Amino acid sequence: MSLRSSLFALTYDRMGAKTEAAGLGALREGLLAGASGRVLEIGGGTGANLPYYGAAVESLTITEPEPPMLRRLERRVREHAPLANVLRAPAEDMPFEDDSFDTAVSTLVLCGVDDQPRALRELRRVLRPGGRLMFIEHVRSDEPRLARRQDRMNGLNRFVVRCECNRPTLDSIRAEGFEVTQLERTTLNKVPSFVRPLIVGTASAEAARG
Repeated sequence: MSLRSSLFALTYDRMGAKTEAAGLGALREGLLAGASGRVLEIGGGTGANLPYYGAAVESLTITEPEPPMLRRLERRVREHAPLANVLRAPAEDMPFEDDSFDTAVSTLVLCGVDDQPRALRELRRVLRPGGRLMFIEHVRSDEPRLARRQDRMNGLNRFVVRCECNRPTLDSIRAEGFEVTQLERTTLNKVPSFVRPLIVGTASAEAARG
């Protein structure tokens, strides 16, 4: 466990507070109102999604690979979702059987995983046929000038906040066999311009089971 990981976990909620208040929290609430059945959330972080899960959730499993984040997540789970199952696991290698979940949730996670295609294949594997992936992710811009700026700033962004700002995540979701059924293109507020392009939506794993 590195000092950097501990400091990142310690300051994560403070760094994101303005963004949550400026619309991200409302996006989480709107998306997660539709979560149902057996739900898996990857990269749970400090538990920002926990207040927004509703009565349609039969069970909640949350993974988080970083020990400093995991400790903060466990404390928040005790407050908001004491029956949730929390475990340490990377999105690229999850200890679940095939078809284990009805809904998977990824919010600002696919930008930071080490291997995005592999993480998406794992999500597809653990979702039942017809299961849903619900996502909020910042992505590479469709506007060429901004996309070039994202490319220039990506190294700094990776160093400061430990994620990539220029990943074509929507293309990756589709490439790994998901059918995008709902999609909103919007922006993150209170962040630098090269991090603002955002997608919010739902994708079905039906096509993946062919």
